[in-house]
Amino acid sequence: MLSWDEFNAQETPVAKPQPTPATPPEPKAVSDQASPEAKAPGTGSTADDGIEQQRRDNTAAARAASDAVARAQASVAKMDIEDGVAELEGAAGRVEVDDKRMINCRADLNQLVPFKYDWAWQKYLDGCANHWMPQEVNMNADLALWKKADGLTDDERRIVKRNLGFFATADSLVANNLVLAIYRLITNPECRQYILRQSFEEAIHTHAYQYCIESLGMDEGEIFNMYQEIPSVAKKAQWGIQYTRDLSDPEFTTGTPETDKALLENLIAFYCVLEGIFFYCGFTQILSMGRRNKMTGVAEQFQYILRDESMHVNFGIDVINQIKLENPHLWDAQMRDKATQMILEGTELEIQYARDTMPRGVLGMNAAMMEEYLQFIANRRLAQLGLPEQFKGVNNPFPWMSEIMDLRKEKNFFETRVTEYQVGGALSWE
Repeated sequence: MLSWDEFNAQETPVAKPQPTPATPPEPKAVSDQASPEAKAPGTGSTADDGIEQQRRDNTAAARAASDAVARAQASVAKMDIEDGVAELEGAAGRVEVDDKRMINCRADLNQLVPFKYDWAWQKYLDGCANHWMPQEVNMNADLALWKKADGLTDDERRIVKRNLGFFATADSLVANNLVLAIYRLITNPECRQYILRQSFEEAIHTHAYQYCIESLGMDEGEIFNMYQEIPSVAKKAQWGIQYTRDLSDPEFTTGTPETDKALLENLIAFYCVLEGIFFYCGFTQILSMGRRNKMTGVAEQFQYILRDESMHVNFGIDVINQIKLENPHLWDAQMRDKATQMILEGTELEIQYARDTMPRGVLGMNAAMMEEYLQFIANRRLAQLGLPEQFKGVNNPFPWMSEIMDLRKEKNFFETRVTEYQVGGALSWE
């Protein structure tokens, strides 16, 4: 079949003059397909047939397009703007600041301003300014050390493998929870804006772990299946999954004390425990390795991830406390006890993980020191939620971890780049 351009380029055949009949012939029915009798085999032109077929196809296409446009115009003409506005705005009409709420809000989710929670918008801006990508980190020194027979001890290799195995799964669990549950159920647009940014950061973190695993030439099957095969890793992953099962159901909605509490439990599980406790043993181990000039590329990746995660934890705790403030009936004695129990369970799981990854002293630390550190972190999480501390007299045995988390004016301890890993005009070299 000829294309339209080919058809236009054809020389139109000149019809032969025909004698004028005395009487006009009877009109014949037009058919898209010529009858078998219309043209005897071997007569007429194949090019003529192709041109005629192209003309019919073009005419049919033009009619179809015209009909589609007419249907679209008719559909738009029948639209009822009131229905759309009602669905977008809920019951609020033009949104005022006081109309906004963290959950169960019927104000228009598409109206970003006026802000009610300025802290959420600021965290979104800070997250954007702190953008980074895994490929920016040079992994050559890590590869050379990893491949060197006596480059690392067996205990040090165990730490690297266990942590990459857990974190490669953990950040995926967090991202899935954000996308499939939290974003849909948080009914404030500026908080949703930060959640979108956090979701991307979780993707970057998963990418970073994969990049480390690939750069070191590790057995990907072994590393990525640890959350199913290594008990201390599997328990942590399973603990988090139990708090997202119900919320991941598309039919799940908030609006009752029971479902609102389920959302609150999910937020505590993921922000206060999974990101607020489960990450700290592994981060301390890897960053301690970096301080000894070992696996500096992996440690640098973890340093940037830790900065992101610290902001995630602070954001999540702000959200939880705002929900408590707006819905005081949810924060009853039962809920307070549940929150405390969740944090204590998470602390115990992380202590078990520390014992598994450090059966002996390594990198200037041991399981007993890590246990005290995790209890210190647990007390902080409890206090941030307004709950009483559960571990009396514990201190921070790794004060350098606090310094690493506060990266505002310090150069990276590997001297490979500034720790203010910011982009464009946000870059600071102080």
